[in-house]
Amino acid sequence: MTSSIENVFGSRVMASGFLLNNELTDFSFVAESNGKPVANRVEPNKRPRSSMAPTIVMEQGKPYMAIGSPGGSRIIGYVAQTLIAHLDWGMTIQEAIDQPRMINRFGEMDIEVNTPLAEYAQQFEKMGYKVKARELNSGLHAIRMTSEGLEGAADPRREGIAVGK
Repeated sequence: MTSSIENVFGSRVMASGFLLNNELTDFSFVAESNGKPVANRVEPNKRPRSSMAPTIVMEQGKPYMAIGSPGGSRIIGYVAQTLIAHLDWGMTIQEAIDQPRMINRFGEMDIEVNTPLAEYAQQFEKMGYKVKARELNSGLHAIRMTSEGLEGAADPRREGIAVGK
C-alpha cells in the first residue's frame, strides 16, 4: 500500500478499497517540446508516472514480490533499479534496496550524495550529462514471498520497515 499519492492519503477518497490520488502535478502541463509531444502530457487514459510503479512480480503465475516507493517522478527509476539488482544481478532484496541511487529523468543525471557514485560524476559529464549530486532517499519497501514465508525489506534512508513471517 502506498499512502503518499501526492499528499498523505491522496484525495482522501476511497473507491472499492483503493485510495484515489490527487497527482495531476506529476503530469507535464506542456504538451509539446521542440515540436515533439511530451510523453507525460495531460490527456485521456493516462496515469501519472508516480502511480505506474507499485509492482507485483510474478513467478510461474504466482506472486513472488510486491515492491513500491514514494518519490514522485523518481519512483519508476527506484523500482526499476532495485528489480534489476535483485532479479538480474542476484542481490538480496535488501541489498538491492540499500544500493546507491542514480536516476536520469530529464537529461540531468542525479547521483546520490555521499556514496561511491560521486566518483562517476566526471565520467557522466564527459558523456555530455549535467550531473547533480543530491539526496535520493527512495523509501522503497518490498515483501518477497519465499518457501519459508514472507521476507520484508525497506530503505534505511527513510522511515518505515517491512517485515514478514
